[in-house]
Amino acid sequence: MHKMLAVLLLVLGFGIGAFYQVTDGFRVVTSEQSRRLSIAERPRLIPDTVIRFETGATASLVQALRSDGRTTIVNFIYTRCNTVCSVMGNEFQQLQQTIHANGLEHRIRLLSISFDPRDTPEQLARYAQRMHAQADVWQFSSVPDARQRQSLLAAFGIMVIPAPWDEFVHNAAYHVVTPNALLSQIFDIGQPDALLAQVALHLPQLQPLVQLHGINRGQ
Repeated sequence: MHKMLAVLLLVLGFGIGAFYQVTDGFRVVTSEQSRRLSIAERPRLIPDTVIRFETGATASLVQALRSDGRTTIVNFIYTRCNTVCSVMGNEFQQLQQTIHANGLEHRIRLLSISFDPRDTPEQLARYAQRMHAQADVWQFSSVPDARQRQSLLAAFGIMVIPAPWDEFVHNAAYHVVTPNALLSQIFDIGQPDALLAQVALHLPQLQPLVQLHGINRGQ
């Protein structure tokens, strides 16, 4: 009896230990929450990647971030998506409008990266037009090289699973990337003004702007 109890306690101990590791000390219960907590605590340098914009021009992503000098809010999409990508597209439209309304277009920009190798520059350009994207704030790109594309998705923690009818299932969020190519924060979709307020709070001399023109404080 005592031996059986000892075995059960040992198994329970291993189980609790494993759960502790998976949930990052019981603080999270899903991999998505863990991803966001990990990035918030330990910002991650993203891998250098050759991206191709909707104009057809190619560039090093890291160099493009550094030379641009703005904080970039990144999301991952594919142009044929009619579900979560449409939601993010509508929210990026709202972010674009609020960025312009607050004069933040020289400090913050938006970048949508397609993970679908079938998204050509022409398709990205049509998608940008459909989203009423303004090129000074919101750009679109793809990653032509398959290995680099997978490396970039892995660095951001994006999971892409093929689905019926040539579609994909993927996690969706907004990723804040600094000009020195650090992935510093991840935010849920659904609160674009709160996201922009949090980004503005970390920009020098812009703290007073977080209550202007509809930008709300909070997570």
